[in-house]
Amino acid sequence: MAQHEAQPIINPYLAVLIGVFAVSFSALFVRLCGAPSMMIATYRLLFTFLLLAPLTFYEQFGGVRRMSRRQLWMAGLSGVFLAFHFVTWFISLKYTSVASSVVIVTIQPVFVVIGSWLFFGEKISRLAAIGGVLALLGSVVIGAGDFRVGREAFLGDLLALVAAVLVSGYLLIGRRLRGSVDLTGYTFTAYGMSALVLIVASMVARVPFHPYPWRDWVLMFALAAVCTVLGHTVFNWALRYIQASVVSVSILGEPIGAIVWAALFLHENPTVRQMIGGTLIFAGLYIFTRVAARQLE
Repeated sequence: MAQHEAQPIINPYLAVLIGVFAVSFSALFVRLCGAPSMMIATYRLLFTFLLLAPLTFYEQFGGVRRMSRRQLWMAGLSGVFLAFHFVTWFISLKYTSVASSVVIVTIQPVFVVIGSWLFFGEKISRLAAIGGVLALLGSVVIGAGDFRVGREAFLGDLLALVAAVLVSGYLLIGRRLRGSVDLTGYTFTAYGMSALVLIVASMVARVPFHPYPWRDWVLMFALAAVCTVLGHTVFNWALRYIQASVVSVSILGEPIGAIVWAALFLHENPTVRQMIGGTLIFAGLYIFTRVAARQLE
């Protein structure tokens, strides 16, 4: 445990459950928001940065100042990955169903461990590899079904897969840094870079920053306050105190919650093929994360 972070004031396992509940609303909020996907992502990260910045100011940038130049660059790079993850995933939700998109994007633990093998030489056990293949097979089943529905649905699935790869870069760097970097320093740098990248990209693409109806503003703020601060930031905090495998397996609850909210509020019921593919993905990821995620700690 890092010397700059005190003992947890809340049970980390309870915090992870709160985080899973919070992030499960992401897909619903995005689908209900009428703003362009790029702008939804931009305001989500900008509002997140503004909500968490006071903590960094309060400690007089202590967490940031304790980071080395290399750690700052790495945290900034993770923010770039996160920015483009949100853009591709939000666009995906415009083309395909919530069930297909959230289940496919959940495959990210497979890419995290593949990245650890490629860049850090970490070994992957045979059982973990079997679980990873099973999860990828599930995404193929869903994609094949959506391809029959239409090209847009299939494109949405592909974008969700790209989003899974991108968020893996964010998580891989985060897990490497969180062992030696304070949470405030990491989130200030990563979220700040994400917001900056998306603001510049939106200006270049000439995506309007306003006007939007009040409901869109509420939804974009909710994505920041609920899904990111109470969700992703809680996961980053919990990684300091509990095993990454616990966090990874717990996150599998996100698509289940998202599918439930989509059925209740969007009247999107998963198809038989989606349920079969989702079952393969969940089974594979359960095997995979239980075996492989411990190698990242």
